[in-house]
Amino acid sequence: MKNNIPEIIISFILLCLLFVFANPMAFTMPSQMHAIMEPSLIFLFVIFTAVIWKERRGDEREALHKYIAARFAYFAGVSVLVLAILLQSLHHSLDSWLVITVAVMLLAKILGLIYGNYKK
Repeated sequence: MKNNIPEIIISFILLCLLFVFANPMAFTMPSQMHAIMEPSLIFLFVIFTAVIWKERRGDEREALHKYIAARFAYFAGVSVLVLAILLQSLHHSLDSWLVITVAVMLLAKILGLIYGNYKK
């Protein structure tokens, strides 16, 4: 758990920034705020990606915990996107980016499984 602290902190900061991007309280953000938030989002995502890619191998229990967390994240992401596709389809205003995102996630999952079987 101690090794995951940087990833957890960066993930939490990313979540907070995305929450502000979603504008849940319906306040309009000035353009100066967007000028700061967009590069911040890109910067934090790059750091998040770097932290994930530099993960080191641990024992089997630690690897199992990472696999479980990844599976939960994948399931939650695909579930929310499929729900959004269904809701937008009912309103006859389907955003193609939702479909593309689910397709890319599924293709990445398939390629990851093929790669994992190949590397055995």
